[in-house]
Amino acid sequence: MCTLEKHGDVFVLTLTGSSDVDEHRFGPSAIDSILSAIAKAKAEATPGSALITTSHGKFFSNGFDLAWAQAAGSRTGARERLLYMVESFRPVVAAMMDLPMPTVAAVNGHAAAAGFTLALSHDYVIMRRDKGVLYMSEVDIGATLPDYFTALFRAKVGSATARRDVLLRAKKIKGEEALRMGLVEAAYDSEEQVVEASMRLAKQMAGRKWAGEVYAEIRKSLCPDLCGLLGLDIRAVVSNSKL
Repeated sequence: MCTLEKHGDVFVLTLTGSSDVDEHRFGPSAIDSILSAIAKAKAEATPGSALITTSHGKFFSNGFDLAWAQAAGSRTGARERLLYMVESFRPVVAAMMDLPMPTVAAVNGHAAAAGFTLALSHDYVIMRRDKGVLYMSEVDIGATLPDYFTALFRAKVGSATARRDVLLRAKKIKGEEALRMGLVEAAYDSEEQVVEASMRLAKQMAGRKWAGEVYAEIRKSLCPDLCGLLGLDIRAVVSNSKL
């Protein structure tokens, strides 16, 4: 589940749970909650808006709710539930790509699989140096990547070596290494520093007062293959009344 608050021009979407060790798994209810929060931010956006996504506790997100999938009671049912989550999560990535404002992921804990994918769906990722890892677990657990996951990593991770280590080696990547690999914008020594740096960056971007529709279309134009898989059109937009 999640909450959405607004601090000045900055929306803060927080993944919430029942305790500090909640893994913020993405089951159907959590996915619906995130989609609703993003839709609300989009509906209330103005020139100069920005969004931060963060979480409480040890995890940013540990990915899809595999326990819910396994609770189907059969191998076929579990696979069907997993595929349902994969397809339900596709609109989340689409909504992030189409959001008319700069976005920052404040990753203050572990971000694995779909959790890592959510973080990478933002324009900027800031994480902790002292705790937490980025981890794509699919090759470890024996599952192929959804097509839009792969397209997102191709679009956002420029180094073929980095993509190999993340996706084919299932490397658990801490803050300093993530910074060297170009996966994150910055790494800090505490949750407080991550939140402060994310808010500082979001306010800096918001202060530019960019037209959100133009910003979103430029973002999408950088990721045409991904947007094709997400069903997003890329349009030419001119917001300057003098042009």
